[in-house]
Amino acid sequence: MKALITGITGMVGSHLADYLLEQTDWDVYGVCRWRSPMDNVTQLIDRVNNKDRVYFDYADLNDQISLITVIRKVKPDYIFHLAAQSYPLTSFTAPVDTLNTNILGTCRLLEAVRLQMEEDGDYKPVIHVCASSEVFGKIPADKKPSEGINEDCPFHPASPYAISKVGTDLLGRYYAEAFGMTVMTTRMFTHTGPRRGDVFHESTFAKQIAMIENGIIEPVVKVGNLDSLRTYADVRDAVRAYYILVTKNPIAGEYYNIGGKYTCLVKDTLDTLISMSFVKDKIRIEEDEDRLRPIDADLQIPDCRKFTEHTGWEPVIPYKQTMEDLLNYWRNRVKNGEEFLTR
Repeated sequence: MKALITGITGMVGSHLADYLLEQTDWDVYGVCRWRSPMDNVTQLIDRVNNKDRVYFDYADLNDQISLITVIRKVKPDYIFHLAAQSYPLTSFTAPVDTLNTNILGTCRLLEAVRLQMEEDGDYKPVIHVCASSEVFGKIPADKKPSEGINEDCPFHPASPYAISKVGTDLLGRYYAEAFGMTVMTTRMFTHTGPRRGDVFHESTFAKQIAMIENGIIEPVVKVGNLDSLRTYADVRDAVRAYYILVTKNPIAGEYYNIGGKYTCLVKDTLDTLISMSFVKDKIRIEEDEDRLRPIDADLQIPDCRKFTEHTGWEPVIPYKQTMEDLLNYWRNRVKNGEEFLTR
């Protein structure tokens, strides 16, 4: 069996590759751009060089021919579409690139698969399209269901990124309904852990704390909005969910909310990470207006019963372990002498 992961060099894609190599006998093909950073996949490089069940194929969501070429070459049994412009704050300054990459890029990929299915009548892969909980956007407290945000909550996207993920979500369902493709869409809520990009709040907190501990920056953690409510899952639980999604009775056109069980304010997350530091008594907090979004999706609490009842999946990694592993990830990178932007 062959799995294709778009965005294999990202946090989620790299963890998914690790999981599939450990838990299955599948070959793993990773789609990456020629300029993709390899920081998250260093553990795979030797296997790639030796063609040991891991292969990198160069393609770009903004280049239709490259996607057609990869799908025709690999003909994967499973496709995990994770690649995206995934930074909400960046989307405010680069809305066109975000919409093009995430909406049209998804369309180009699904078209490449559709064309291959048309060419080869026996080919019918199982496809996971990754949308985002950001599609629900800014839900007023009085409109939020008592059990959390379920799949039927209306979309109210609060950033160009969120709008792009609405398009991604709807495209997945369209290709399932219009062309009989086995496409399923997920709206994963906040998920984090080692390899998380430093543009996300909990990861930049951890990075700044690690840099403070090593005397690289002053003992000040710069923050954005600390009053948003988030429900956290560990990235390693997330990729296990994605594997179960495509292997346990996949239903074409279905869509699921997936997320963790630990809910708190972003401020509480910051306090948790600071409490793990040996210089916690010296650290001050300072708001940085450059880290504030024009609009914030501030009530992100999921209702995951639909996915849990269908698959039996439950998150198992505790919140504090996730945060400790994230902080240690940044400590190791700082200790290795890497240079970082103070963002």
